[in-house]
Order: sequence, then C-alpha cells, then structure tokens
Amino acid sequence: MTRLMPKERQGVAQYIYSICAISLDETKDYLIEGRLGGLLAETKSASFTQLVSLARADATGVLRRRIVDEITTGETLFFRDASPFELLRHKIIPEIIDRRARMVARTPIRIWSAACSTGQEIYSIAILLRELLGDVNRYDIHLLGTDISDQAITRASRAHFTPIEISRGLSESARTKSFEPSPGGWKLRDEVRGMVSFRKLNLMEDFSSLGKFDVIFCRNVAIYFNDRDRASLFHRVGQRMESDSFLVVGSMESLSGICPQFEAKRHLRSVFHQLRS
Repeated sequence: MTRLMPKERQGVAQYIYSICAISLDETKDYLIEGRLGGLLAETKSASFTQLVSLARADATGVLRRRIVDEITTGETLFFRDASPFELLRHKIIPEIIDRRARMVARTPIRIWSAACSTGQEIYSIAILLRELLGDVNRYDIHLLGTDISDQAITRASRAHFTPIEISRGLSESARTKSFEPSPGGWKLRDEVRGMVSFRKLNLMEDFSSLGKFDVIFCRNVAIYFNDRDRASLFHRVGQRMESDSFLVVGSMESLSGICPQFEAKRHLRSVFHQLRS
C-alpha cells in the first residue's frame, strides 16, 4: 500500500476539505490511504499529491467526483443502531400524528435522511412507516435522502442490494414483505421504493430549497467536520425544522457547546434534539 508522506498530507487534506468539507488530521492518514489507494493504482499515480494534481487538472470533474465517492461513502446497513428507529416507532411518529391529525385530511409526515449513503437508512424508515401505519396512502408522506456522492445516490435510487447488504439489519419478515429476488441480490418492492426520493446535496452548500421537515436524521455525517462547519451545518439544519420537529444525530455525537439552539431530550434509551422554545 502506498503511504501518505508527511510532506504531502497537508496539501492532500486541504484538497479533500475543499471538495467535501471533511477535515482529516494526521490521525486519519489511514483513511486517506485505505479509501484512495484504489484510485492511486487506477490512475497510475506515484503519490497522493499526483492524484490530487490529476483531479485538479481534470476539466470533466470525473476524478474529483470519484475522490468524493471514495472518501465519503462509509459503512451503512438497514436499521443501523436500533434505538433511533424504536424512537421513531414509539414516540416521534405517534406524536406527529397526534399533533397534526386534525389539521388536514392527510397528516403530513416529512422526513429527511441527510448523508443517506446508499439508501439503507431512509428505506428502513419507509419500511417502518409501512409496518406502523398500515395504509400509508392515508398520510401525506415525503421521504428524502440526500448525499454528496454521485455513486451513492445512483445506487440508492436503484434500490438493489446484495445478499450481504440484505442480511445486515433486516429481519426475515421485513425482507419478505419489502423485497423481491433480483439477479445478484434483492430489489426493493416498487411500493416501498416509490415512497422515497433522492437528491445530490453538499451539506456545506445552501439547502433552504428543501423546505421544512418533521424529522431529520443527520447521523455520523458531521463527525469529520471541524467545529465551525459542524455549527454551521446544524444551524442551517435547524432552519429546516418546524418548532416541534425532531433531530436525530449519531449515538456518539453531541451538539452541546456548539449548537445552543438545540435541546437534547431522552426517551428510553434514545436521545433526540429539538429547537429550544
């Protein structure tokens, strides 16, 4: 494996930050080496500095997008970390319906999965809603998944998963109800796939055009951001929330000290955030 040399790490890290806002210090050299090693070989680059130079010179932007894909696409699985989905099932969705059921004929439920990767999180939410609500047509459901990676959005939109991906986090019952066999794996059934829309989005850019949401899942995306960018992100996320909306972040993430507009609350084993009144 080609190693990231100390003399080149600052320039490479600065380039990665410039294209996806991920801040990587010297403790994350292994991540650069592991995720970009394949591109290094593919482009016949002698060093990571040469790879960055090729990306900067590529007028098509293809290599830049490939680097974004490799750096940002992390591990994901269906119903990852069970507690947020139990929170959704037992508290968030019942409260949304209780508060708004009498306001309009079809209760709106608007959920955004930021940094959705290849779609497992937002599809897990769709599966949960179908199980919980029964006839989803009685509700005005809007589920959105966004990610900076072209490759991730393409895969998520296809809704086709390998046997290994299907085996991680899904019960046998959920697989049978929501998927059908397809060459090379399993495909999400049309009625579930049709509940979700996807959009490419860089979270460091303006996303006010998305509208407002009742629930935002923004888990494990800001852990590689610096404090300034993390504060900026969650400030703008807060602007996409109604006064009684719910924000779910990763179990190891904390907004304390950087986002005073949010109040952390607990339900059973789960923590969620709401805007301070």
